[in-house]
Amino acid sequence: MYEIQPKIFTLSNGIRVVYLHAPSQVAHLGITVLGGSRFEKEGEEGLAHFLEHCIFKGTKKRKTYHVLSRLDSVGGELNAFTTKEEICVYASFTKEHIRRASELLADITLNSNFPLKEINKEKEIILDEINSYLDSTSDKIFDDFEAHLFKGHALGNNILGTKERVQNFTQANLVDYLGRFFTAENMVISFVGDISANRLLKMLEEDFKTCKTGVLIQAIDSFESLKPFKIRSKEATYQVHGIVGGIAPSYKDEARRGMTLLTNILGGPALNSRLTLSIREKYGYSYNVEANYTSYADTGFWSVYLGTDQKYIDKSIALIYKELKLLRTKKMGSLQLNRAKEQLKGHLALGLDSNAGLMLGLGKSLLLFNQIDTIEEIYNGIDNLTASELLEIANTYFSEEHCSELIFDLI
Repeated sequence: MYEIQPKIFTLSNGIRVVYLHAPSQVAHLGITVLGGSRFEKEGEEGLAHFLEHCIFKGTKKRKTYHVLSRLDSVGGELNAFTTKEEICVYASFTKEHIRRASELLADITLNSNFPLKEINKEKEIILDEINSYLDSTSDKIFDDFEAHLFKGHALGNNILGTKERVQNFTQANLVDYLGRFFTAENMVISFVGDISANRLLKMLEEDFKTCKTGVLIQAIDSFESLKPFKIRSKEATYQVHGIVGGIAPSYKDEARRGMTLLTNILGGPALNSRLTLSIREKYGYSYNVEANYTSYADTGFWSVYLGTDQKYIDKSIALIYKELKLLRTKKMGSLQLNRAKEQLKGHLALGLDSNAGLMLGLGKSLLLFNQIDTIEEIYNGIDNLTASELLEIANTYFSEEHCSELIFDLI
């Protein structure tokens, strides 16, 4: 078994660092902050994502051009993303430019000053991003499904926010959000590359020494389940798009492993997933059908998505419920279960083949769990799942009365 052996350190100001040596010419460095969209206050919807954009727009010593060119001029890449719970700023670069990357990431995460001219330009960029998202029905349906599922809660808010909110954001809003969340106790630095731990830590100590400390991670506003829904609306599109799904375990729940395996069996990336074999291969109803499971600190959700012709949507939804019922009522045999476990472990191994993805995953694991599970521990957790346990999880989360539906019909 290939085993990764990351090391965990803590800088003198309290920032946690996860380090993994990997013999490669390319290195990856990231800053992951617990401050995604669910932590926004009322009226701040979209602010975390807006900050992610504006963080590149200038610091106390750099203008936008110099931020954007610092790594790109030597062939590196600088990027960021926002989720419901995290903001991540990260870089990929050839290893001789580690000093550049460390100093730059520290500068933009600690010293951004959000020039007004740049803020106003970035508002237009995000408004265009919102329009682009609204133009993509296959993306929009996922956000709309979460909006209905977590209605009235911050988890239901669109990460992009609304046009009205974005237009009203100010420099003071950005400074305040940065100060609230980009603190030593609330962030993790992750690194994967061919640089010694001592050399890296020396740089990080110097570059991040001004990071604000003493601010504890903000408590979350827990979500309480709402009633399931069945909604059909009309969209300007060539296909009918549909989602069936519901509430799922949080990432702190032991049932998360079983839910991950069940989702993979149901409609994971493999060509032999149950829904692919049924809806696509047997009946030819849909080019793309997939099952997903997303977990948060206090809850989660699972979903099955497909796009199909109008005449096939009801038949396709019925086939989804048929497979869900089988998972609830028919216990898997030992051979079938072992094959499913090996498949999931294989998918996890493939995910480790990307050093950039590995760097992001290590940062998130340390941020959320304050530890890194070994591959052996992860595999053992999968191997220990029983058919009875999976049946219980399926009955808890896949029962038809707990399922919600969102369908975008043709106009």
